Parts: sequence; structure tokens; C-alpha cells
Amino acid sequence: MNFLRRADKSLRIVGVGEAMVEFAPVRDGLFKRGFAGDTLNTSWYLRRLLPDAFSVYYATRAGTDAISKEFVAFVEASGIEANAIALDPNRTLGLYTITLDGSERRFSYWRENSAARQLADNPAILANAIADAALIYLSGITLAVIGAQGRENLLEALKHAKASGTRVAFDSNIRLRLWPNEAAAKSSIEMFLPLTDVALPSFDDEASLWGDKTAEAMLKRLRDGGVKEIVVKNGSSPALLLSEEVVNAVQATSVKDAADTTAAGDSFNAAYLAARCVGQTALSACELAHKLAGEVVRHPGALAPLEAIQPIRKIITAAYESGS
Repeated sequence: MNFLRRADKSLRIVGVGEAMVEFAPVRDGLFKRGFAGDTLNTSWYLRRLLPDAFSVYYATRAGTDAISKEFVAFVEASGIEANAIALDPNRTLGLYTITLDGSERRFSYWRENSAARQLADNPAILANAIADAALIYLSGITLAVIGAQGRENLLEALKHAKASGTRVAFDSNIRLRLWPNEAAAKSSIEMFLPLTDVALPSFDDEASLWGDKTAEAMLKRLRDGGVKEIVVKNGSSPALLLSEEVVNAVQATSVKDAADTTAAGDSFNAAYLAARCVGQTALSACELAHKLAGEVVRHPGALAPLEAIQPIRKIITAAYESGS
């Protein structure tokens, strides 16, 4: 089965979500400034991993101030198409800082004036941003920040896109502080599951909301919700993969020198989707995703050095060129 059902028409990948200014610790109270956010991270890794025949777009909303202009320039310099970024003269980017405890990270956020909160307010702009996409990628953070009306607009836009053959990948990436309450988070996620072709949840995130006791229980709940391809990420434990009605436990890559777990899940998602986009099996894609995530956590910040990504890109490029 061809993962991209409209691959003969489009190799356009669109990430939808909120980009933020990131301040990551360097040393002695100093921070390095960058741009990140869960869907932006995944889009960045997708662009780094996929062959040049694919185009990667990022659909969001930014300001017209200096920092927003630098963000747009960063997107363009990364090879990501920026014409799906709407501009808002009255808002700017959200911001977060990272605090490390060993290799584990904690975040502090400032996002009340984030322009991305309104990224789905205009249905026409939203529809244009995701038009003719082969694959759309979004997360639970996307759903949380855009509010109730934005979620309704996005739901309708995805229904229209799927009617034309677009695939949808979704990482629930639950951050309860972004939701008014647990009921709102649950009902919103349940609305989007029937439109999801590939679910990429993390066990700890999902269990905190739904109370699943095991990855197997989580996988069953998502499958019962209508998702046919699922990867339950579980940190250093094996991921649980469902594809073509077969379940596999896929061992994570062992890492002894982890420096920062920021974007481990985001990079995993990118490698998995990139491998699937070039025709690799779900099992091979999951194994590659573990390898990339294992490499990413060895480096500080959300975006790993290009030399760390290159071995995975070579595998994906070779698969694309061989047609496998």
C-alpha cells in the first residue's frame, strides 16, 4: 500500500502548529536563542531527512515585529517553505525557556500574545495553507492553542483535505496546562481521531489524561477510535507499533551519553513519517525513528547538528531512489 495516496500528484508536506522563541541553557546562566515548537521541530527534521523532491511547508501565524521576521528568515534558511505563515501586526511569537535536570528538561512558557493562537481563525487562509498536501502533521498542542473556533475550522479543513486523498498524522502531545480542563482536551482529541491516518502518541502524555495502564491498552483505545496505524512512544522502553493489523514491540536505541531529551519525540515522528513517505514499512520506519531520536538526545537543544542527522537521511534517500 502506498503511504502517500496522492504521491502521484503532490509531495507536499505541511506541518500545522505554533512556533516559539526558544532559550536553551548553554553554561553559567547563559542561554542560546533559537526557534522551536513541537510541530516546527518535526517539520525541520522532515526537511532535513526527506529528498529534495519533497517540499515541506509550515502553516502558522507570526507577527510583523523584528523577532517574527527573524523566525520567517530561519524557516526559509532551513529549506522550509514560508508562504503558509500568516502575519499578524498585533501579535508576536510565544517564548519558552528550558531548564535541565541532568538530561531531562523543564519548560517555562510565555505565550499569551502568541499569534499562532489565531492560526485557524480564518478558514480561507487555513484552507490555502494546507491545499494540495500529501501529508498534514499536527499535534495536541496545535489543538490546544487555537481554541474552540479554531479547532472547528481546522476540523472542517482536514475533512476537505482528506476527501482529496491527503493523509493526516497526529501526535496528541498532551499539555494539560494549555487546556481549560481535561474534558475539553478529551473531547477535542476524540474529534480529530477519526481523521487521523497515523497516530504518534507518547505513553506518559496520553496516560496522564486517559489513565491507560499499559501501552497495549492505549493502542487498543486509539484503534477503537478509528486509527489504523499507531506508534505508542514510550521513552527508552520499546515502542508499540500497529500497522496493517499487526502489532510489534520495537526496541528503543540505547543511549548512555544523553545530554538533552528536548525534541526526542518530535524527531522520532519526523523520521517515522519520512521513512513512510519514501515507501519503507512501518516496522523499518519505527526502527529508523528510534535511531534518530537516540542521536538527537545526545545534543543540547531541539535541533541536532546536521552531521548527526545525515546517516538517517542517507538511508531515507536511498529508499526513495530505489523505490522501496
